[in-house]
Amino acid sequence: MAGLKKALRDRHVHPANAVVLLPYAQLMQRARKAWAAHGAGAQDGQHAETAVFVPRFETTMNWASSLGGRLGPFVPTGTDLQMDVAVDTLTAASLLHKAGLGNQQDVLASRLVEAAWSLARVAAAVPPGDRVAWGERLAPLLSADLESPALAREAALGRIALAWAATSSYPTDRLFEARPVFLAVLEGFQQEPLGTALQVCSADAAVSIALDAAMPGDRPAPPRPAMHRALDAEDEAGRAAACVLAHLAQGRSPVALIAQDRLLTRRVGAMLGERGVAMRDETGWKLSTTRAAATVMGLLRAMPWDAPADAVLDWLKNAVSAPGFAPAAVDAAETELREYGVRLWRDLPQAPVPALERAQLVARAVDAVRSALARARPLPVWLRDLRGALQSSGQWDALALDGAGQVVQSVLRLHEGAEAEFESAPTMTLVAFTSWVHQALEAGTFTPVQPNEAQVVILPLAQLLGRPMQAVVLPGCDEIRLPVSPEPSGPWTPAQRELLGLPSRQSLAKAQRQAWAYALRHAHVDVLWRASEAGERLVPSGFVQEILLDHVITFAPDPRLPRAVPARPTPRPLPTGDALPVTRLSASAYEDLRRCPYRFFALRQLRLQAPDELESELGKRDFGNWLHSLLKIFHDILKTAAAQDIPARVAMINIAAERATQELALSESEFLPFAAIWPRVREGYLAWLAEHEATGAVFDVGEASLSMPLGRLTLIGKIDRMDRQSDGHALLIDYKTEPRSTTAERIKSGQEDTQLAFYAALIEDDTLAAAYVNLGEKEPTKTYTQPDIVGLRDELIEGIRDDMERLEQGAALPALGEGKACDYCAARGLCRKDFWK
Repeated sequence: MAGLKKALRDRHVHPANAVVLLPYAQLMQRARKAWAAHGAGAQDGQHAETAVFVPRFETTMNWASSLGGRLGPFVPTGTDLQMDVAVDTLTAASLLHKAGLGNQQDVLASRLVEAAWSLARVAAAVPPGDRVAWGERLAPLLSADLESPALAREAALGRIALAWAATSSYPTDRLFEARPVFLAVLEGFQQEPLGTALQVCSADAAVSIALDAAMPGDRPAPPRPAMHRALDAEDEAGRAAACVLAHLAQGRSPVALIAQDRLLTRRVGAMLGERGVAMRDETGWKLSTTRAAATVMGLLRAMPWDAPADAVLDWLKNAVSAPGFAPAAVDAAETELREYGVRLWRDLPQAPVPALERAQLVARAVDAVRSALARARPLPVWLRDLRGALQSSGQWDALALDGAGQVVQSVLRLHEGAEAEFESAPTMTLVAFTSWVHQALEAGTFTPVQPNEAQVVILPLAQLLGRPMQAVVLPGCDEIRLPVSPEPSGPWTPAQRELLGLPSRQSLAKAQRQAWAYALRHAHVDVLWRASEAGERLVPSGFVQEILLDHVITFAPDPRLPRAVPARPTPRPLPTGDALPVTRLSASAYEDLRRCPYRFFALRQLRLQAPDELESELGKRDFGNWLHSLLKIFHDILKTAAAQDIPARVAMINIAAERATQELALSESEFLPFAAIWPRVREGYLAWLAEHEATGAVFDVGEASLSMPLGRLTLIGKIDRMDRQSDGHALLIDYKTEPRSTTAERIKSGQEDTQLAFYAALIEDDTLAAAYVNLGEKEPTKTYTQPDIVGLRDELIEGIRDDMERLEQGAALPALGEGKACDYCAARGLCRKDFWK
């Protein structure tokens, strides 16, 4: 302010006739206060006058907007760059089509927008009358170093971006006609091309004043910053939040929280918000990260013909207020879809299926919306239909009542009549429209309502300049988030950047260093970085390393205050299940009871089963189910064909494999890892089958569901296979795809094994034999006969009677918490084993 007032006095300019350009809008109010404060103690008449009359403190955009009342609002025309992804992406596609690159526009449009935007600041600094000539002069020089055919596409993109930027009009063009009596440009860490150009136009009526002034020599040097080396991101966030709270506790407000890592800053902000700290976030949020944007994208991701069932369910859960999408109906439909295993929405059967009754009812309302958004159409029609889909699904009103939702509606032109802006836009497919929406939301920014008086201000490092901060907290000071030499934006080479007047890597590094040095001038500074990320060691920023090398640094203690929390261990649960009678019992359920009574109580009696994932990758269990299915199909075919030669059997088992794949709706890509081992399993099984049949055994039935009453209880199960031996006795077979050692252990400890004995209890036959058949992936198929299966069956039945009687009498069902039973137990989070006394 002293330099500004001196310049006004030297030129005999009244303050009211001066315009002062600031590097960013947040300084406007600060500058007015600083002007008033600097003239408050003045004694002479000139200083008293300056305290009353205030110059126009403006940014270039704010100044251009204020001129709209006299010159009218700026209206872009034709192919003008609008710095709006929703519009500029369409313009880029049109320009690429005219340049003969229309077949690549889906890939190149976003790159062209990025290149043109990086030129916009430079092009806007060229007077409008000279701008086209500027572009024509640079065009032949721009691609001089890109003459190789391999770089032809990059050269074309550069030429189109330059022509686009050079032929565009900008809102700030009217500033070249403003001609203020006096213009002062307050420079930040980087010179703004437009500010420099306006100084040139104003000649002697303009001055430049650097905001980054060194501290006066008589002021003591600030203390060294407090250095915090955190273990990981969560530790860093906790330390940063504690640093902020410590400063506030000592009366230092406002505190600057530097946003170098947006995820980390959001985490710190959440911690401070829980403590009631008033914050102002000047960086804003990406619009795509808001709930409102997720609502729109969820609907669009549910629309394609090959949409996963999970994507449709995700959309439905956000549309529950619409008719037909009631929460209870959606939950019931999800349960049926998961039990039936419908992975893709199009796989939902059209014909009525009792097991999918509620899902098919919901599907009618869903498919009415999906069918309306299936065909390609012009962009304005897309926007009208998207608005209709949001309204019919009950999501439109929620968007209109939400601050971020209102921004989404505005950015996408979803309001009635707003789509007319895109009347000349081309026809789009659903995929192209979804991509356009995603890009628009990704580039948009949402700024929530900010408090007038904030204790903490979240801002970028460069915008700390000129701000009255009492303390500065700098998290994210690692080599990734605070590089000494930042990466320049745009696709330009160093030679092209110099030609176009874009900031070089060296100038960006200089500005970064100035911003870092300015931050360290504050009296209270905390510097934080993490030592590791995703299991990899992370190096601190070069700026931090300079401090660590130049000084003997003692790391600051952890600012978080320890709290004494009394230990409250969880007692081992001892529920009783007499109020939950068991009427049907399967082998796996009884196995749960034997392994851990609490697991039986939680998973079988309370029925707290985890829902199956529709989009999960295929695993060993899926391979086993596929084998069971194909062997059933194969033996049914073989039973009628009675083929004995190996080639015919190979053909039949391959047919069975294809049929089983279709029935289980397995895609070739998902099944590829198991398809690689299938030939070995097939050869091993056919060899075993020949030996097995040589003993006189004959296949009888496969995948048979059986039940057997046992008092008030019914035993149920599905038997993999039953054969008839040469003596006519039944042979019970259960397939296994586990390691041979595991199968052998089952036979060795017969009384500990539940499965074969339980299946034998489903058959009234005292001459029954039983065996496991291990379908080896690397070793040949082998039979493991369980001796004395009838005796084991009778013992098991007695055990079932005793256990069920004790359960009905209210015996405790403790969590045993022993052995392998706990390693993959779904009930471990319920029994809280890890928190027992």
